[in-house]
Amino acid sequence: MGTQVGGPLLPASQVDAAVTTFLRSGPATNRWDEFDFDWSQADAGVLTDGQRSAVEFITIIEDHLPGYFALYDTHFPVDDTVDRNVFVHNRELYHFSIRWAQEEDNHARVLARYQVESGMTTPDPLRDSLAVEGQKKFAVTYADAVQFFTYPLVQEKATQLYYQNLRQVIDEPVLAHILNRLSRDEARHFTFFADMLQRYLVTYGDAVVDPIRAVIADFRMPLADTIRGYWRWALKIADTARYDHTDAYEYLIKVLNRAVDTQSDKVTELVNFISACRTITTS
Repeated sequence: MGTQVGGPLLPASQVDAAVTTFLRSGPATNRWDEFDFDWSQADAGVLTDGQRSAVEFITIIEDHLPGYFALYDTHFPVDDTVDRNVFVHNRELYHFSIRWAQEEDNHARVLARYQVESGMTTPDPLRDSLAVEGQKKFAVTYADAVQFFTYPLVQEKATQLYYQNLRQVIDEPVLAHILNRLSRDEARHFTFFADMLQRYLVTYGDAVVDPIRAVIADFRMPLADTIRGYWRWALKIADTARYDHTDAYEYLIKVLNRAVDTQSDKVTELVNFISACRTITTS
């Protein structure tokens, strides 16, 4: 059984509107899977060590989908442990989360198959290596529902940006095709979470500012605290293609600015705080 997360919930009609927009953006004619690639052309031999390491890294991140999905299954339960109006809200959200999970699981499967078909590894050792991280629990200690849309907004945009950056340095055609597909899906996922967050801000205003701020104040990308040597690995893949989750903060600020016509002092302070959290880069 789950434990319903606290904090205000959006009206079910608003969740339905956001979910409907998301589902419309990914019709069946645009869906894809592992059978859409010419695997005979996959060749990891043309990749640099850094590029191969990046593929291994993102495969682990995507493959932890059961852990990510469990957060929503647990904290937005669709059973008799919640009141009827909460169930109705959660059931509308489930229409998104189940499709989101399918798409993310597709990412994991395609990346794993790439590793095998390209000659990076063989199936059994890959399954075992993914299980090392997959069995570790992914947990966040958020108390408010809005935080479960703020966190993935940043995470999905940061992932999208990395896939785009990695694609720019990849010459191997099959991997390049995969990265294009992944980045498009992540962009759609980001748009859903941005839509939800904007609706929260319009509906509840200053009441959700502090929970949003708390997410940014303690933000870690998925598995940052569980993968052994995560930060060394992250720096390595950043040498191959830019990898900095704070690049996503620019897009979060845009969501905040769109959500309110006239910013309150609390929203202005939040925007300033997020801006200050961005990594300083020099050209």
